[in-house]
Amino acid sequence: MSTQDIEPLDIERIREDFPILERTVGDDVPLVYLDNGATSQTPEQVVDAIVDYYHGYNANVHRGVHQLSQEASIAYEEAHDRVAEFIGADGREEIVFTKNTTEAMNLVAYAWGLAELGPGDEVVLTEMEHHASLVTWQQVAKRTGATVEYIPIDGDGQLDMDAAGDLVTDDTKMVSAVHVSNTLGTVNPVSELADLAHEHDAYAFIDGAQAVPTRPVDVGDIDADFYAFSGHKMAGPTGIGVLYGKEHILEAMQPYLYGGDMIRKVTFEDSTWNDLPWKFEAGTPLIAQAVGLDAAIDYLEDIGMERVQRHEERLSRYAYERLSEFDDVEIYGPSPDQGRGGLVAFNVGSVHAHDLASIVNDYGVAIRAGDHCTQPLHDTLGVAASARASFYVYNTEAEIDVLVDAIDDARELFA
Repeated sequence: MSTQDIEPLDIERIREDFPILERTVGDDVPLVYLDNGATSQTPEQVVDAIVDYYHGYNANVHRGVHQLSQEASIAYEEAHDRVAEFIGADGREEIVFTKNTTEAMNLVAYAWGLAELGPGDEVVLTEMEHHASLVTWQQVAKRTGATVEYIPIDGDGQLDMDAAGDLVTDDTKMVSAVHVSNTLGTVNPVSELADLAHEHDAYAFIDGAQAVPTRPVDVGDIDADFYAFSGHKMAGPTGIGVLYGKEHILEAMQPYLYGGDMIRKVTFEDSTWNDLPWKFEAGTPLIAQAVGLDAAIDYLEDIGMERVQRHEERLSRYAYERLSEFDDVEIYGPSPDQGRGGLVAFNVGSVHAHDLASIVNDYGVAIRAGDHCTQPLHDTLGVAASARASFYVYNTEAEIDVLVDAIDDARELFA
């Protein structure tokens, strides 16, 4: 299938690639997996690629002269190339593999932030930031004497861009913003934010954890200086994330971790660093995970990212409309007509989100309940927690109907 093909997905065919979706849970009820914003399921093609690595050419990469090491090194390096192509980077030099999005955030905050931030400098975030961004920049600002400012959201859960224009000043050194909110579903104008940052000679870091799995992303078009995402949310394995950084910025930064493979020459007195991206990948890297991520990208591109996005938006709209049938359900974030990602966070009357998640679990429905690593955002919304249903390529409208029926029963139980 071409990525240009925008015909509806063959969901039943896609579901065959995910054996876990055939299992039952609880009292032998079919699994309805709607927790993809936390972790997506993994298709057989990705599992097979990882098994092929372990069965066929399991070895450590770089410096090994034997054939297995050479084969593993080629696969690992080509995975960088594959990721670069997938997100529109200029080459493998701009792709650093990390454990997850959180580590990518920390890498930049510590390797760049500790060196470049000081008293009087500002970091501008949004009120909808994931803790991976908010806590990291907050703590680095405390160490350096910098301050953190937050772009507010409006009543529809969208950024107040007029306020952003006032907050980003010549004192701003970094604008860090989530691409798609993991709570509100808001799709932020990241290109506009990057432009705003660059107007004041600041950098832009975009958290793409909820974006790269669900829509076409081109870091060049966005003009992000840094961009991060995780493999486990995009049909890939756990334990691997990606940091994209513009080559000239990464080149100027000092390493975040030290050890093997990230060095060029070591003496008792000093060390020099390897070329990009290896200078940021200390020690034995994420070889099997990189092989799996490469296979996951192949899988998604065979489907077509435009089609993935359209499917997500259709499910998000359907869930929004079904939940809106209840007069005691509060949905957070913009309406589908305003544009939103493939998730819906909500609360049902006086039913606590954790109680709701427990009840719908009896129907086989897996959703997330809590603050979704956005405690300050929930404080802004005036709620302690919310329930969240999030969708992916294998989900159906019928599964949303199961969720809605379970919610209806929970309403009656707590009436």
